[in-house]
Amino acid sequence: MNRNLSTRIRISLLIFVLLLLSLGPAASLPLGHTAVTYAANEPAKPAKKLVMGTSPDYPPYESVDAKGGGEIVGMDIDIAKYITGRLGYELEIASMDFSGLIAALQTKRVDFAMSGMSVTEERKQSVTFSDSYYTARNTIVSHKDQAYESVEQLSGKLIGTQLGSVQDQYAQTIPGIQLKKLNKIADLIQELNSRRMDAAIVEDAVAIEMVRANPNLVLNFLPVSEQDNGYAIAFPKQSELVDDFNRILREMKESGQLQQLTDKWFEEKETSAGKGAEGKLIDFSVLEGYVPYILKGVYVTLLFTLVSALLGLLWGTILSLFKISGIRPLQWFATAYTSVFRGTPLLVQLTIIYYATPQLFNFDIPALLAAGLAFGLNSAAYLSETIRGGIMAVDKGQREAAIALGIPYRKMMVRIIFPQALRHILPALVNEFVALLKESSLVSVIGVAELMRRADVVRASTFRAFEALLLVAVIYYVLVLVLTSLARMLERRLRRSD
Repeated sequence: MNRNLSTRIRISLLIFVLLLLSLGPAASLPLGHTAVTYAANEPAKPAKKLVMGTSPDYPPYESVDAKGGGEIVGMDIDIAKYITGRLGYELEIASMDFSGLIAALQTKRVDFAMSGMSVTEERKQSVTFSDSYYTARNTIVSHKDQAYESVEQLSGKLIGTQLGSVQDQYAQTIPGIQLKKLNKIADLIQELNSRRMDAAIVEDAVAIEMVRANPNLVLNFLPVSEQDNGYAIAFPKQSELVDDFNRILREMKESGQLQQLTDKWFEEKETSAGKGAEGKLIDFSVLEGYVPYILKGVYVTLLFTLVSALLGLLWGTILSLFKISGIRPLQWFATAYTSVFRGTPLLVQLTIIYYATPQLFNFDIPALLAAGLAFGLNSAAYLSETIRGGIMAVDKGQREAAIALGIPYRKMMVRIIFPQALRHILPALVNEFVALLKESSLVSVIGVAELMRRADVVRASTFRAFEALLLVAVIYYVLVLVLTSLARMLERRLRRSD
């Protein structure tokens, strides 16, 4: 029996390692990293790879073609493909929040960033910019029944902007306004429609799509500022790519190629039919063609939850044994570990692991692997206390009897103590796994293509807020119901001997 038990443990560990390794490829599902090679006028054989960071929720500059397989497309993407193709590089596109692009450049997770990023003096302190390739206008989007046509009318109003955008920095110069910064354009639309803010300041092309999809909104263009340097490509400081990119950009301007790409995407937006829901609060018809894309996120969510739960359970069990071991250094370590991971926010731990690992260990950790480690290590801190409580709840007489019979400690724990402890802590374990499943939505901040991230993509594409969120809420609810049903079946089986 000992041999069979050891074999089962080894097989379980092997399965866990395989699942952990599978997180790397899973992170490269449609919204993660898209590797493309672009041959311009003359064919080029890619010699090495360049990673481009972008926030694909800003059409027509970059967005996810959710109906066409999940590829990241847009004007910025086409420009990047053209330049890297001419320079002989393979292009890989890394998706992340706009507010994380500067950090990704500074930590050299990406080689350059294109995401409708304007050149500002503040950003110049952190990154290096190429020549400008497009200049857009700031635009006020507000309600039709209370439209704002000038900056002066915004005084005393609550104004929304996308965090880290040039519109965000521009709004800070407007006197007398209250500023509300949100991560995504879709969040601005939701806040506007719920009338939690009076207006939003966004870029002109985005404003046009916002108004088309939401007939209750109206836009007004602001004059182009003399200080506006336009959109440019951002690089890490001292990057050797800047001169080469500028040379290709100049060639594109002189040959008319840049204007062709601009016309292609803006003409498509001008001629496309409106996607508005004719003033309806909820209209699920806007999700037509997007449902399969969202459902693909179920696999990533379940894989992430399974690996995080296994890591948390294994490491949490070890920590609980440390705490009851009677060996002072192990007790101190387990107590300190639990204190740190329970005392700091999970989002902070996730961000540190994702951005710090490449610098500390020279390993470009995939986003989903970083998420699995962060959630697993965090979950272990909570589970260690739960498991310790379950072990301590087992009658001491069980241990004394096992010792009196000469049963080895390991066999006693595996065969006698742990099975009884599991029956006590099973409800708490299920609660922890349910929390992991629901909290998986946090990993969208580092670009993992799970359910919530895909819902954000659809929100950015449709410029509608509720429909995608309600669909994802139903999916999460069904997954939790399935998980709790399986847990109840297991609990009934464990209690057959009662």
